[in-house]
Amino acid sequence: MRILHLVHQYPPENIGGVELYTRWLTEVQARRGHQVAIFYRRSAEGIGREGRSDEGVRVWAAWAGIASPTQRFFNTFRDPSMSLIWQQTLQEFEPDLVHIQHLMGLPIQLVTELRRQGIPYLITLHDYWWICANAQLLTNYDQTICEGPRGYWNCARCALARISKRELLPARLPLVVLFAWRNMLMRRILDGAEQIIAPTQFVADWYTKHGGSSKLVRVISHGLSLPKQLPHKTSTSDRSKRFAYIGGLSPQKGVHALVEAFSGVRGDAELWIAGDESVNPDYVARLRELATPNIRFLGRLSREAVWDTLAQVNVVTVPTLWYETFSFIVSEAFAAGLPVLASRLGPLPDRVRDGVDGLLLPPGDVAAWRRALQRLIDEPDLRSRLQAGVRPPVKLEEHVSQLEAVYTANCAP
Repeated sequence: MRILHLVHQYPPENIGGVELYTRWLTEVQARRGHQVAIFYRRSAEGIGREGRSDEGVRVWAAWAGIASPTQRFFNTFRDPSMSLIWQQTLQEFEPDLVHIQHLMGLPIQLVTELRRQGIPYLITLHDYWWICANAQLLTNYDQTICEGPRGYWNCARCALARISKRELLPARLPLVVLFAWRNMLMRRILDGAEQIIAPTQFVADWYTKHGGSSKLVRVISHGLSLPKQLPHKTSTSDRSKRFAYIGGLSPQKGVHALVEAFSGVRGDAELWIAGDESVNPDYVARLRELATPNIRFLGRLSREAVWDTLAQVNVVTVPTLWYETFSFIVSEAFAAGLPVLASRLGPLPDRVRDGVDGLLLPPGDVAAWRRALQRLIDEPDLRSRLQAGVRPPVKLEEHVSQLEAVYTANCAP
């Protein structure tokens, strides 16, 4: 089968959960004998496209200028140069199907062209962008979770807050119309898919609650790409309890609440924090101010270093304040045999079984998190019991097999 994956960005320019998932998925598909390609947008001056081969996968990077966040939003509606490059790519590769990983910053005309040519497509829901232009369901005006458009007035308010123009009230009505139009276009794309893949039941339910077709949405848990051999686990005594946070360093991830909670625990314990500190330096500075000497900052980790770190800790923490859609670090923790301390929010209760392979806690509740951390420090039997309850996550090969069945059932030529 000839499979073309469409994604908004990709390594080496950008490395995140969507990008890594796309790389892992396509490499396995190529090893299974499929003809696989990736098309993504690069930010660069001018207009062009270049191709390369990565592990048997054809990768096309296309560019049509350097776009600001605002311009990326408007590119959704029209971007003739990118549309022409896409048409050229479809003509050269002749895919049997297109798997849309993300469309942010790319024009809807790319999907219109698929319809025109009769090429079937699937969509994986990696975040909430198809309904929320912010993608993360966090408001720009007060950083609280948004439950979706309310006549699009809240979307307009969010857009104005993003550009620090709260006082431009006359701009509200045109923005309401714009966001309503945007979501109408997004809905058409979703409704035209052969299948919509949700990584958790929470995501599937959220989209169907907000107008998505329950007949199109199917839950398929993401698979995890494992190293050929997991690092040997370092033995840590009861006098040295190590907790880890590995992920983005931004307010919605709730790391500040975790740091504040951990700064008040008693006993011989450490918190290791790993993440790219250059993305949000002001926030990282705040974290360092809150941190006590038993909190270590590891910086950005390579994939190998992630597994090495997991081999040296006892518990993984996920203190998120927003609706994740999956959280790969939970899978990685379970693969390493580690229990997870997570916020009782969004899909995390789908992933972590409270009292079995981890503990679920109120998001942002410093006192509750501190009590749970202290319990895990003081009660080695609790740590052992939770660790014994850990089940291995879905492997990438199993995930790919499930996707292949979907491809065959819905998109076979």
